[in-house]
Amino acid sequence: MLTKLWLWIGRVLGRLLLALSALGLASWAIYTAYFHITHRGPVPTEEVIAPTEAADTQAIIADAIAVVEQHSENTRVLRDAHAKAHGCMRAEVNVRNDLEPALRYGVFAEPGKTWNAWVRLSNGNAYPQFDRIRDARGMAIKLLDVPGDKLTRDPRHAGEQDFVMFNHPVFFVQDVAEYRSNFAAQARGQKVLAFFPSMDPRSWELRHLLIALQTLAPAPQTPVATTYNSVAPYKFGQHNIKYRVIPAPERCPAYELPEQNHDLPNFLRQALYQQLSLDRVPACFELQVQRQNAEHYMPIEDTSIEWDEALSPFETVADIRLPAQDFDSPEQNLNCDNLSFNPWHALPAHRPIGGINRLRKAVYESISAYRLERNGVAETRTPSTEVP
Repeated sequence: MLTKLWLWIGRVLGRLLLALSALGLASWAIYTAYFHITHRGPVPTEEVIAPTEAADTQAIIADAIAVVEQHSENTRVLRDAHAKAHGCMRAEVNVRNDLEPALRYGVFAEPGKTWNAWVRLSNGNAYPQFDRIRDARGMAIKLLDVPGDKLTRDPRHAGEQDFVMFNHPVFFVQDVAEYRSNFAAQARGQKVLAFFPSMDPRSWELRHLLIALQTLAPAPQTPVATTYNSVAPYKFGQHNIKYRVIPAPERCPAYELPEQNHDLPNFLRQALYQQLSLDRVPACFELQVQRQNAEHYMPIEDTSIEWDEALSPFETVADIRLPAQDFDSPEQNLNCDNLSFNPWHALPAHRPIGGINRLRKAVYESISAYRLERNGVAETRTPSTEVP
C-alpha cells in the first residue's frame, strides 16, 4: 500500500514538473517573440530626453553621496563606484596609420599620432574588497595634452580626453528612471529587490537581473587580459558609436604570467606589478569603435541592449601600450586616487550621448567635487607623464 502511494506521489510530482517545464518554455518563447517584436529597428539617431530625467538625476546624486559616505575609510572618502584601483599606469595611445578617412575625427584625426595617457584599472564595487569576489572590472583612459575646446567647463581638465569602460557589453538598467529606482534600492542594501520594484510582475526586470549577475564575473588572471566596453554610446564625428578595448598580446613581446595566488586580497594589482614592474614586459590593447546601424535595433537611450556585432563589426582605430614601469609607489597611488575620470572630459567630436551618459555628467561632477573637497584636495592636477 505504501509503495503504491509513493508511486502515485512520484507520478503526480513528475507530471507537475513536466507541466511547469512546459509552462516555463512557453513563457520564454512568448517573451522572446514579444521582445523581438517590440525591439526592432529602425531607431532614432538623435537623443530623446525623458521629462522626469532632471528630477531622477538629482535623486541619484543624493543616493550616491550617501553611498560614498557609507563606504568612506575613516577620513578618506572613496569613489561611489570603482573605488579600488589595481593601478594607474603610463600609457601610449597610437592612432592607426591606415585609419580610414571616415573615422578620422577628434583625437583620431591624425593617423600615426601618439598620445601620452594614464590608464586606471579597477574593481567596480563602491568599497574595496578581495579581488576573488565576483565583481565588474573597469578601465579608464585619460589622454593628455589634447588641444581644443572641451565639453567640460573645468579648466583643470581642459587638456584631457577621457574614455570610461567596464568589462561587460551592456548595463543592467535601460535608462535614468530605472537607474533611479534600482540604485535607491541598492543604496538601502536591497540588491535583489532592486529588480522587483513592486508586486506587479509587469514591473519585474528579470532580463536586467540576469545582466547584473553576468556582470559580476569571477576575477580574470590579470586586468590586461580582459575586454572593456563603453556600454553607452558616443558621437564619433558624424557617427554614433560604442567603444571597446580588447587585449592584443600579439602586439607585445610574448609573455606568460606566473600563477597568481587568488587568496591574496590584491592579486590583480600583483599581476600587473609582476608583468610591468618585475618582468618588465609591456601590455598591449586595441581601441575599437562600433558604428550604429539605425536600420536595426541599436538604440541610443537603452544601455541594456547590445548592438549586434554581426550587423556592425568593431573597427580598430588605435593601439594602446602600457610600457614596463614602476607604478606601485605611495605617491603614484595617491595621484591615482585623486584623478578624476569622466567621459565628459572630451572634445565635442567625442560627445557622450544617451540618458546614462547625461546622468554620468551630473553624477561624476558632483561626486568628484564632493569627494575631493572632503579629502582636502584643493585642486586636482593631472600628473605628468613621468612616474613620480
